[in-house]
Amino acid sequence: MAKTSPAGDYVRLAADHVGDTVAQLERRIHARFGERGLTKAVRDLGRLVELVRTEADQSHDRLLRRTIAARAIGVVIAVATLVALVFGVRSAVVDGLARTVDWVPLIESTVNDLVFAGIALVFLWALPERLERRTLLALLHRLRSLAHVIDMHQLSKDPEQVSSTYEPTAESVRHGLDADQMHHYLGYCSEMLSLTAKTAALCAEHSADGVVLETVSTIETLTTELSNKIWQKISLLPRD
Repeated sequence: MAKTSPAGDYVRLAADHVGDTVAQLERRIHARFGERGLTKAVRDLGRLVELVRTEADQSHDRLLRRTIAARAIGVVIAVATLVALVFGVRSAVVDGLARTVDWVPLIESTVNDLVFAGIALVFLWALPERLERRTLLALLHRLRSLAHVIDMHQLSKDPEQVSSTYEPTAESVRHGLDADQMHHYLGYCSEMLSLTAKTAALCAEHSADGVVLETVSTIETLTTELSNKIWQKISLLPRD
């Protein structure tokens, strides 16, 4: 699931391999369980992998265009501010000011112009990356939601239900799985959670933004904890 960079000095996660693995998992789940909710969930994961891959392909060009536009606007603001200051100071020097105190409004206006121009330049400098961050965070939010959906699918799969001594109540969930089928079902859920984390990691391959990396780390922690809970269930299943 990783490929070497052109320079050959590091490896990175490849969206193509993640997408192929998700597609293969979908076929495995469908072959064993048909059109169950889990099959639809892994299909949603496949669509998110494709969406992340598309966004990654477009991200560099989109960021470049936004950066050029923001820098151009910043240059215009800087030049306009400097021109206004030069004309203001030139007018004051050439025309003269009667008293020293008359310079106070000019100095105050100059400081205000510089401050506002500086704020505008800082905002424009960070704007392209902030827009890209918003796009990636929206994708990561969908992946985090999907992780909880996967967890909901396994929530009612209790190993006790396949025990010979289990006595269901009127409110017991009827899933219709035997021990072997439940073992596969829970294993598929764990694989899906792992691939959800890998899909989130694809976002980190194309961003060094601290907020994005922290969100990816949070999703990885979430999916690991949910997967550990699933494997605790698997360990309690009776095996022939």
